[in-house]
Amino acid sequence: MKYSDMNDYELLSYVSENGTANEMIFKKYKPLIVETANNLYVYCKKLGVEINDLIQEGLVGLNKAINSFSESHETTFYTYASKCINRSIISYIVRLGRLKNKVLNDSVFLELYDEDQSNGFGKSLADNSYNPENILISEEGKKEILDIIDNNLTDFEKQVINLKINGFKYKEIADMLGKDVKYIDNCIQKIKNKIRLKLDI
Repeated sequence: MKYSDMNDYELLSYVSENGTANEMIFKKYKPLIVETANNLYVYCKKLGVEINDLIQEGLVGLNKAINSFSESHETTFYTYASKCINRSIISYIVRLGRLKNKVLNDSVFLELYDEDQSNGFGKSLADNSYNPENILISEEGKKEILDIIDNNLTDFEKQVINLKINGFKYKEIADMLGKDVKYIDNCIQKIKNKIRLKLDI
C-alpha cells in the first residue's frame, strides 16, 4: 500500500509501529510545508534567510506534530500539523531577528513597560548613555518582562509579542498569523495590560 492511499491516522499508527515510516508523512506534508514557507518568506527576506531554511524549520514543526499528536486534541492531524509547522517557522524567524533588531527590541520593551517613561526603569531604558548601571537596570527589566511573557501569555499572544519585538508591523503580524490588523492590535493591548498588571504599574 502506498502512503498516498493511507489516511493520516493510519500513517501515524504506522509511524508508531515503524520508526522509519516518518518519511511517508514528510512526503505527504511537504507541499504544505513549502507553501507555508513561501508565504512567510516575504516577511523575512531582510534577515538574509533562505527559503530552504524555512522549509527545514517546517519539517522540524511537522516532526513535533507527529511526536506529540493525540486524538484527544479534538482536532484533525492536518490542522494540528499546520499549526506546528507555522509556529516552528515563525519561531525561527523570531530567533533570526533578535540580534538584528536589538535597538528596536529596547524601544519595544520600553513601550511594554511604561509608555510615558514616568518611572525609573522607563527612564533608564530611554537613556542612550551606556554606563554599566543603566545597562544592568535595562537587562534586569527585560528579563522581568520576558519572565512575565513566558509565564502569563497564551501561545498565540507569545507569537504576537515575539513578532512585534522583532520589528514586524501589525499588518505583517496579522498576515503571518492569519488574523486581521484590529485583532492583532487588540491582542497587543491585552498583552500590555497583562504585563503592566504583573509589574504593578
